[in-house]
Amino acid sequence: MKAEARIFFIVAIFAVFMAVVYWVWTALAATHGPEPVGIVSLFLTGGLAFLAGSYMQFVARRIEPRPEDREDAEISDGAGELGFFSPGSYWPVAMAATAALAALALAFFHIWLLVIALVALLITIGGLVFEYHTGPSHD
Repeated sequence: MKAEARIFFIVAIFAVFMAVVYWVWTALAATHGPEPVGIVSLFLTGGLAFLAGSYMQFVARRIEPRPEDREDAEISDGAGELGFFSPGSYWPVAMAATAALAALALAFFHIWLLVIALVALLITIGGLVFEYHTGPSHD
């Protein structure tokens, strides 16, 4: 996870640097001062990337190094089973559709549609999470 943390830290530094550049550029180009929305969004982007990178670095110190994190790793070290991935699930499609419906309800400010979309979104999230749940085993 060290490689991923490094990538997020690079993105954070870049976003903060671009926020400063944007601040100076809009202050010099505009007659009414710097444009605040872009500056705030770039600083928040940098902060969020730093948050994700620091979490990944925190986790990387507590787990054993993966093949991606070791300099002496071979390609064969990463071979093997990576986990279980659903071969064909329709729940992500349903979840995306209900999230789009919720965004549409927010865009047109239809509260009744937003409530329906959020309930449907919770149902599809539950369907995705419990798709392969078989219940407790009573052996």
